[in-house]
Amino acid sequence: MKSPPPSFSSSSPKRKPLSACLITLSFILFIAFLYGEDFACVIRRPILDSEIQDYSASNEKDELPAAVPFSVDRGKRDCDLFEGEWIYDEEGRPQYEEEECPYIQPQLTCQSHGRPDSAYQHLRWQPRRCYLPSFNASLMLEKLRGKRMMYVGDSLNRGQFVSMICLLHRIIPESAKSMETFDSLTVFRVKDYNATIEFYWAPFLVESNSDNAVIHRVSDRIVRARSINKHARHWKGADIIVFNTYLWWMTGQKMKILRGSFDSDTKNIVEMETEDAYKLALRRAVKWVEKNMNPNKTRVFFTSMSPSHEMSAGWGGEPDGNCYNETTPIKDLNYWGRSTSKGIMRATQEVFERSKAPITLINITQLSEYRKDAHTSIYKKQWSPLTKEQLANPRSYADCVHWCLPGLQDTWNELLYAKLFFP
Repeated sequence: MKSPPPSFSSSSPKRKPLSACLITLSFILFIAFLYGEDFACVIRRPILDSEIQDYSASNEKDELPAAVPFSVDRGKRDCDLFEGEWIYDEEGRPQYEEEECPYIQPQLTCQSHGRPDSAYQHLRWQPRRCYLPSFNASLMLEKLRGKRMMYVGDSLNRGQFVSMICLLHRIIPESAKSMETFDSLTVFRVKDYNATIEFYWAPFLVESNSDNAVIHRVSDRIVRARSINKHARHWKGADIIVFNTYLWWMTGQKMKILRGSFDSDTKNIVEMETEDAYKLALRRAVKWVEKNMNPNKTRVFFTSMSPSHEMSAGWGGEPDGNCYNETTPIKDLNYWGRSTSKGIMRATQEVFERSKAPITLINITQLSEYRKDAHTSIYKKQWSPLTKEQLANPRSYADCVHWCLPGLQDTWNELLYAKLFFP
């Protein structure tokens, strides 16, 4: 908070005007209102420490977070919001109830589809050397006033988009909010704030044969790695944009790259290693950002790879298991799953390091690796009727890719929120 400018008069000091005192007091009360829960966290600090100690006996006292809960550590020790552990929080989680948010797709409503446990909803991410700022819906809506916020990518990014709406919608009057879908674009409007939160389906970011927002289950995937304008024309004018692309590249085979148009009778298709094709597409997206986004007006984010949990042997489980029946997170902080491509992560880092435009990476990969318990598993709407064989073996149809809401993806948005307010 800036102090009032000093008086340069040669006369004796004068008292501050009453209006200035009232403004200062109003500002203090405003901050206290916005971060009331955070200041309460300061009072509850001993409880939090004991939670951390109970959750992981390996933590040393001098390794506990040193910053106040409502900010990121600006002190001597480095603060990495993406390094930490999961803490059980009965009081603060979940931040909304599944049944009270009507925007969650039935593929993500685990409780209504029979999930018997709920502990996965009560886990809070705790960075090791600082605190993650508490998500404040009122402050976020003020940030969005008069703006367009857009998520661009695949179904995992759509889950994050829905999570953001669920975190906000309870303080928005029914008459002041609406949601519409126009082909690949879904728009959530907040009338009183003249704001929109949007999702655009583009699983590869660049043009592909999987661009239909409804009918896109294509096994033989083809991309035009240098063609992005078909999608990107819908992104122009966004003030906050959150990209992701990863899952659809993981076919286990070389990627097919189309040189030319999908409308052409003859198609020139070449095969390319996945990492090289991914890098090519990412470069095209970055070039578009450099050309079309004003860094003084627009914030650009990229959500890193979302892991799956298909093989429980990796975390010491049964040899033929997966995320089915998993109800607790992985506690080994050194765990790194087999499902996430380190080559893709290196490619992402390499491309972003060369970017002329500022792009903030929301690194959700490692913290999500621990959350084998947070997937939708079998507790979701099924796309097609299950066979007798599948019903006899639930592991065979468990979804270990997508995440229940409320749950893990709310934390992704808390990290996004932190980077928006504390860049």
